[in-house]
Amino acid sequence: MGMEYRTLGDSGIEISAVTLGCWPLAGMTSPGATDENGIATINECFELGVNHLDTAYMYGAEGESELLIARALKSGRKGSRRDEMVIATKGGLHWEGGERGPDGRPETLRRECEESLRRLATDRVELYYLHAPDPKVPVAESAGELKRLLDEGKARAIGVSNVGVAQLEAFNAECPITAYQPPYNMLQREIEADTLPWCREHNVAVLVYWPLLKGLLAGSITRDTVFAETDSRRKYRMFLGQEWEKNHDLVDELRSIASECGHTVAELVVNWTINRPGISSALCGAKRPEQIRETAAAAGWKLSSRQLAKIDAALERRGKPDVEPPV
Repeated sequence: MGMEYRTLGDSGIEISAVTLGCWPLAGMTSPGATDENGIATINECFELGVNHLDTAYMYGAEGESELLIARALKSGRKGSRRDEMVIATKGGLHWEGGERGPDGRPETLRRECEESLRRLATDRVELYYLHAPDPKVPVAESAGELKRLLDEGKARAIGVSNVGVAQLEAFNAECPITAYQPPYNMLQREIEADTLPWCREHNVAVLVYWPLLKGLLAGSITRDTVFAETDSRRKYRMFLGQEWEKNHDLVDELRSIASECGHTVAELVVNWTINRPGISSALCGAKRPEQIRETAAAAGWKLSSRQLAKIDAALERRGKPDVEPPV
């Protein structure tokens, strides 16, 4: 067993099948995050073969995630390890009075990209995303500025996140899309209907977030867990009432299958995810080394056809989940 690597579209950039999602490092909705553990988590990626770090301009009220990445990459005993990592960051979302606000204007995207580069202490990122479309700005207008950033070498490839097929088409007409980042997991599979087929047809890499559905599918949250007041999961329907019970019934079935194949629930779920047709990598958030160590162990092996059939049957029994926005 070992880490697997996939190519980002036509870019020639190789990324690990498991990506470190760097939102938890900011500590905004993830209680217990510390700089020391964050740096240790990034350093652990080198040992595991996880070569892709995914962050964003708004990961932290003042860019804490990007700043921590820069500290970690320059703290090696042999000097900077920047060139060993494929870094992705995003622009077009920022914080306004504690709420997320979109801004896809060209001047904003340029300013946020340049600020991200300063925070990351680098002259370019391998992948730069439009974090989310701005309803007040045509997506083609945002794409045009990202194409200029690409042409200037500030990014080696461009991606988009949180968009539908029509927006993918409009963006791609102005700037070639290398990567697409949507939410996707065993209980949120909406992209299978349209955006995933579009990406496969256009050779766009698909890097998914929430493969463990904010920890729900990791197998470590018990039925009687009470989340802290500052924990954002308290607002999501999947963590409440009947949905909560149904999801734990599913996790119990997954635990049995995981035990059969000698892996943890989290390893099984991430393995299932990265081996779905068209999926290039799963973004696995972590704020401690042992967390990325577990999810990295999802790569390098395959579930048997019998085990996959058992998972399909468990999902069928679980039924269609309520994945509406937070209450």
